[in-house]
Amino acid sequence: MIEVKDLRVLYGRTPALQDVSITVKTGEVVGIVGTNGAGKSTLLLSILGVVKPARGEILLDGVPLTNVAPEDIVRKGVVLVPERRHIFHGMSVEENLRLGGIFRKDKEGAAASMQYVLDLFPKLRQFLPNRAGALSGGEQQMLALGRALMANPRLLLLDEPSLGLGPLIIDRLFEDLMRLRDGGLTILLVEQSVDRLLAVADRAYVLRSGRVALEGVAGSLSRADVQAAYFGLEGAKTGS
Repeated sequence: MIEVKDLRVLYGRTPALQDVSITVKTGEVVGIVGTNGAGKSTLLLSILGVVKPARGEILLDGVPLTNVAPEDIVRKGVVLVPERRHIFHGMSVEENLRLGGIFRKDKEGAAASMQYVLDLFPKLRQFLPNRAGALSGGEQQMLALGRALMANPRLLLLDEPSLGLGPLIIDRLFEDLMRLRDGGLTILLVEQSVDRLLAVADRAYVLRSGRVALEGVAGSLSRADVQAAYFGLEGAKTGS
């Protein structure tokens, strides 16, 4: 579905991504792991068209996304749940959800998506008229995911969805992600927890200093391999 080829991104003269190539196939969960500053968020923002690369290609279904506006990329079915969620705290839960479908013209489809989101996250139903900022961290993450699903995505980009959440809430979050994948949604997941990422991903990439340090089938990558690549230690190998 998505192919990133030899992507180079600069912030000023500082390279954030250097010759990064990844692929995401339809129906997969692909994981990205790396230290702070490794380029993970920059990669997601580049796919969404927010950050413009200095070199390289990003293809959606084989069609280049170069110079496509972010809102048009969303209309093509690529949707981001950003790090720290970025919900609109002063608006109601329902208003936040409806904003997720702002680019949709199919009213019946949007209504069906709302029902789907509320069935997936039934806790949100009772909070629909409430101010979003009053929700707990876990509830806000449900809202952020629900808002993204309102756009009827084909590819969901998730940037550190477990950040700041307790272990039990994170367990529930990853159960939700697996249900989404089982429903046919393609997911590109940035996650700090190596164990959780390897448990849910089909394939994984490790970014270090803006480069792909390791890639492979998640089931073939050991925690030790990923950590070695993560920290730049000797002995990291590519999973096949």
